[in-house]
Amino acid sequence: MIQFSACVGRTRPAATFAMAARARALRAAGHDVISLSIGEPDLPTPPHVVDAAHRAALGGQTRYPPIAGTDALRCAAARKFERDQGLPATPADVLVTNGGKQAIFDAVMSVIDPGDEVLIPAPCWAGYIQVVEFAGGIPVFIDCPAEAGFRVDAATLAAAIGPRTKLLVLNYPNNPSGAIADAAMLIGIADVLRRHPHVLTISDDIYEHLIFEGAYLTLAAAAPDLAGRVLTMSGVSKSYAMTGWRLGFCTGPRDWLAAMTLVQGTATAGVSTISQAAAVAALDGPQDLLEERRTIYRRRRDLVLGALAGAPGLTCSRPEGAFYAFPSITSLLGCRTPSGRILGNDEDVANALLDEALVATVPGSAFAMPGHIRLSTAASDALLEEACERILRFCITTCNH
Repeated sequence: MIQFSACVGRTRPAATFAMAARARALRAAGHDVISLSIGEPDLPTPPHVVDAAHRAALGGQTRYPPIAGTDALRCAAARKFERDQGLPATPADVLVTNGGKQAIFDAVMSVIDPGDEVLIPAPCWAGYIQVVEFAGGIPVFIDCPAEAGFRVDAATLAAAIGPRTKLLVLNYPNNPSGAIADAAMLIGIADVLRRHPHVLTISDDIYEHLIFEGAYLTLAAAAPDLAGRVLTMSGVSKSYAMTGWRLGFCTGPRDWLAAMTLVQGTATAGVSTISQAAAVAALDGPQDLLEERRTIYRRRRDLVLGALAGAPGLTCSRPEGAFYAFPSITSLLGCRTPSGRILGNDEDVANALLDEALVATVPGSAFAMPGHIRLSTAASDALLEEACERILRFCITTCNH
């Protein structure tokens, strides 16, 4: 028998992909499943981006790339950080990664030793937990309930910091809640971090262009004096519908970027040159499509909120960004579904919705906040309407069963 490493033993599969796999299996068996489990835009990659990739391939841009990224993309990303996020950057301040997830992986692996603590506001994307545990770090969750707008409270953050705390992970707009960072929250966080100079921060801003109410704010711009301890990451996956191109980028302290480049060189080396050429076209091309797509996602959010407003057992906060709904399902717990199963937790609810209503969602426990489910609103209006109708019928029959 193969003896696998401790890091493999600490690694758990993501619940989002597990639910998506179950949905695919049911669909393959002939069931009419609607999957709202994966956070992936259903809109196409912009044509001019695809054209740029084609031209790059035909033009011979098919060789090994620099580990940190091509000059063209690092320049485009630097311009983008200043234009969209208010962060002064040069090409030397940018690292290009294989998707946003590798930026998180590189950052965590470059600073976390076994036993180090990483503060993660919950609810949170499951990928943070996976990477921290893979590195041997200890995730420490900061509870950010719906009553607080799913935002970090400065006093709670301060109380969570200890001698082993090495890193804080922020993600706004937030997956799964859709909360955005407001000025009061970032000012409070900055005040706490100034008292703890040993704590670094990753700001995952991958949903920065998907804000429906309020304004985009990020920590390094709100508190420039902390920029030497903050890594800000983004990418083209969500905003430009380029998930399969696997292209992320980040900016931050150059010594941190250098360490991350070493990690990346060891793991994967550079990013596909074709994807990098496509990303240049996305970042330097027409930006009006971002507003057009934000309008689509806002409409879909409102559609889902309106359709689920009358669902007994569900309480849904209003997402301010991203493309998710994260309703509480605690009022469904203890109820019996039409098939006779008793709902004991959020996993039961998500599994019952898939098995009995043929709608795939993800339990909130996967995001370190039990008692909720997450559903993606990045689907067509017709699919969302049908999915919400199925969820509504499920809730009515379950509550009345």
